[in-house]
Amino acid sequence: MGHTPTVAMIDVLAPIWQRVLQRSSVRPDDNFFDLGGEPAAAVQLFSEIAKVSGRELPPLTIYQAPTMAALAALLEQPTPTRFPTLVRMKAGALEPPVFITHGMGGSIMEIFHLVKSIQTDHPIYGLQSNGFESNEEPISRVEDTAAIYLEAMKKVQPRGPHALIGYSFGGLVMMEMAQRLRQNGERVVLLEMLETFPHNNLLPLAQRIALFAGRVKRHSGILARLPMRKKMSYLASRSERLNASWNHGTEAVPPETGLPDGLALERYKQAETLALLRYRPSFYAGKINYVRAARISSSFPDDPRAIWQNLAAEFEIDTLPGDHFAMVSSHCESLASLLSRHIAAAFSGE
Repeated sequence: MGHTPTVAMIDVLAPIWQRVLQRSSVRPDDNFFDLGGEPAAAVQLFSEIAKVSGRELPPLTIYQAPTMAALAALLEQPTPTRFPTLVRMKAGALEPPVFITHGMGGSIMEIFHLVKSIQTDHPIYGLQSNGFESNEEPISRVEDTAAIYLEAMKKVQPRGPHALIGYSFGGLVMMEMAQRLRQNGERVVLLEMLETFPHNNLLPLAQRIALFAGRVKRHSGILARLPMRKKMSYLASRSERLNASWNHGTEAVPPETGLPDGLALERYKQAETLALLRYRPSFYAGKINYVRAARISSSFPDDPRAIWQNLAAEFEIDTLPGDHFAMVSSHCESLASLLSRHIAAAFSGE
């Protein structure tokens, strides 16, 4: 970072790190994740840091500054540095690396448990959208996000073969990246799309009708549970309805994203919603490995094949336990095992 933290700031942070990580001692260069840190601990860590320092940083910052020394240096800067687009989430001795990205309105933190559970000697890098910070303009086109990701990716892997994994909305971004790489003569040996769907406007009529009925049923259920004074507010406020539907009709608790609530996050979500509406997937002249959740979410169609099978030269689908959120959190072991096998197979000829 170009800044050496003062002993005073490290002394402020040390007891917080020890308490949150339940360690008797933590050295300045100890890595948060190596000490057993995970998203919930990061949320607690930054909450306590805000109380003593007056600086409110998103828990996602732990990827940017994973040691006490790095975090102290960041806190002593007058303004925080911009969160990087590319973050190494898992170390590995073999090349080439694997690249993965998150879902709509989320962050790489939501796939923390999944990445941790993947068994591979190839390093895994997370690609993070911008626009969740208050001073940034969020991107509202999949194509623009893909271009930014490709530029960041080239810094660690100038040439193929490339392995790309996208969760939910992130699958569209990875598909666009794969298209561009292939058009430039690059090899894409793995394109993995996890519970990815285009905007409902692109679905067959029967699926659109079924999803609309599901949304009506879901909103009716929410209205029935609200007190009378809040019913009109819910009906009048699109943002309230959007937030209520952000769980895609699933029953699982959404994974921790490490992003702060507020206007910036709302703008970020709205921009990605607009990007989803605008994007029109084109035919992919390669293979898509698709993973669907066994428990179908009411926001998604029940047959991914009807959408994707005719948009790829090869299409292979696997169904795994859980729902849209649980498959990357409480049921992530099944998905991680599948991805581990797919990564090994993709690179087996290299």
